[in-house]
Amino acid sequence: MSITYTATLGVREETVLFLSGLLHAERQRRGTRRGTRTLSCFKQAVLVLRWLLDGTRMAQLARDNEISRSTGYTYLHEGIAVLAARAPGLHGALLAAKVAGYDYVLLDGTLIETDRIATPGPAAGVDLWWFKKHASHGGNIQVLAAPDGWPLWTSRVRPGREHDTTCLRTHPGLLDTLTAVRPDLRTLADLGYEGEADTVVVAFKKPRNKRLGGIQQQFNRAHNRLRAIVERGNSLLKTTFRALRNISLCPWKIGDIVAAALVILHIDHQRTT
Repeated sequence: MSITYTATLGVREETVLFLSGLLHAERQRRGTRRGTRTLSCFKQAVLVLRWLLDGTRMAQLARDNEISRSTGYTYLHEGIAVLAARAPGLHGALLAAKVAGYDYVLLDGTLIETDRIATPGPAAGVDLWWFKKHASHGGNIQVLAAPDGWPLWTSRVRPGREHDTTCLRTHPGLLDTLTAVRPDLRTLADLGYEGEADTVVVAFKKPRNKRLGGIQQQFNRAHNRLRAIVERGNSLLKTTFRALRNISLCPWKIGDIVAAALVILHIDHQRTT
């Protein structure tokens, strides 16, 4: 015996209609014939948003919509794909930050956990997705944020075992683009990026068995006060979208899922910068 109850989706109706419009355009692009889909674009949009926002399991979504789980995953992947395609590019995000009058942006890596099984890494005994600091499997996502912590751009996913500096160097064009805008727009980051201190601004590292000078300590306090706000952006993504707390899909999909969440966040709050 089951109980039926009423639930509310915590987004504006305009946000659902936005995603519904993207899905409709995708169906037209594919040449999907009328009447061949079980769910309308609106109901598909609700399904995708329930998965992203509430972390509703696919088994539940399939039962609620009277579809199979495989069909539900097809609808979900379509929704993620059309949203991720609308995510801001790095150059566009930095240009918008400059137009908004920002003097600097914030860069930080965040771990998106996954419950996928272990995957052999590049060397014996190394797990590709294992992040030792958090003692969990996950993917590394680089987040670029405004001075108040509002997320502006997110990167593709890299395996959790990779260091932030490695992710910075690996993402196509990220290092070069940040270097190009540096005269007008500085990028503040933590000491995890000290390997690229010529491009991003990091604090002074305390020498072994020595103390930092007074000016260096003052710089570090000011720098850390500004830089630490990036955690607001990471927290906003993970608290708004429960799906980002633990991804049950393929880990290589994490980048698209976070990008899709970013688009919904921008649309729902009517803010990009």
